[in-house]
Amino acid sequence: MLRLLRLFIFIILIFPINNIVCAQNKKLSLDDKILQDSIYKSNKKKILNFSMKDFDALFFEYFNRKNDRNIILTKTEFYNYTVQIATFSDRLAKLYPDQKTIAAQNKEKWLSESYEDYLEYKASQKK
Repeated sequence: MLRLLRLFIFIILIFPINNIVCAQNKKLSLDDKILQDSIYKSNKKKILNFSMKDFDALFFEYFNRKNDRNIILTKTEFYNYTVQIATFSDRLAKLYPDQKTIAAQNKEKWLSESYEDYLEYKASQKK
């Protein structure tokens, strides 16, 4: 079980970091940052108490909805998912202190996700 947990954490943390290296980092608008901050403040306590099972459910729900051609998330829905996933990195940093740097990078990656990039991705799905 511990081996599976470590593999899962590796996948969750390393793949997004790889995207940071490969992708250009766009700045979020002030409105987007305010929305993220609001979501963070209202969900922080709940997310920090998530079990891995809760996180898995959130994570897979996000990717299933993101990749569904028939669903376009609203800006609030999109940031609700990405901010909650980012917030879970705080929990991982507390559980695995030796992985604090990776968790912080992962959190930054998820907080830098742009709704505009998501909409471009959705538009490319239709082609």
